[in-house]
Amino acid sequence: MVNDHPIAQRHIAAEMQHFPGDQFESSWHQAARALIIRELLLQQARRLALDTTPQADVQGGIETEEDALIRALIEREVPPCEAPPEQVRRHYDDHPERFMTPLLQEAEHILIAARRDQADAFAAARAKADQLHAQLLQAPERFAELARSFSDCASGAEGGRLGQLGPGETTPPFEAALQRLAPGDISTPVETAYGFHLIRLLRRGEPRRLPFEAVSSVIADRLTEQAHRRAIARYIAQLIAQADIQGFTPEPSPPPIS
Repeated sequence: MVNDHPIAQRHIAAEMQHFPGDQFESSWHQAARALIIRELLLQQARRLALDTTPQADVQGGIETEEDALIRALIEREVPPCEAPPEQVRRHYDDHPERFMTPLLQEAEHILIAARRDQADAFAAARAKADQLHAQLLQAPERFAELARSFSDCASGAEGGRLGQLGPGETTPPFEAALQRLAPGDISTPVETAYGFHLIRLLRRGEPRRLPFEAVSSVIADRLTEQAHRRAIARYIAQLIAQADIQGFTPEPSPPPIS
């Protein structure tokens, strides 16, 4: 019961689909809490006689009348307050690691395709990669020529050029080998699931901190959203404290609704 309004067990059971988990009791508790919060918000919106029109939601559909009431209530009772400039600047200064460009490395490679489940072909591919590596040690300027002639990667047509690579864009062995190279260096054959690679690092762009002006609006939006969610949570806690709820004890300070 929420202020003399019953919440049926079947409605809680239906709501549980939004709170999957291994523990039935935990899912039931979360579903019941969500329905209590929703009922409190609807009761407050009706108490204030809010007049609203359903709008399009983020999926492109039209929100229900109840969702429209809750939205109107939050807009009236808990309007967002824009983060002050000094808070935005302090967040930027306190968390420099969050505003760095990724490590970008420009590379080229020659791939000799191979599969471990084909022993003879695998051994031949390894030998071919070793042979090409020896040639490149003697004449590194032939990298593009050898890539066009021998690489089993489509990049061979471009002389093996892969362009700029960011973290996670290649396989872990490839990325680890690339990290160990200095610009201009050519790796020994590197085995991956695709075969053997000869990798040359062309240039490395080290991470740098983005200027404040480039990220200030993003920081402001994030801080404003976080503050708004906390304010909504406090408002919900206030409604819970003032309500007559029977058969269930929700947390005094529920997490922010999404």
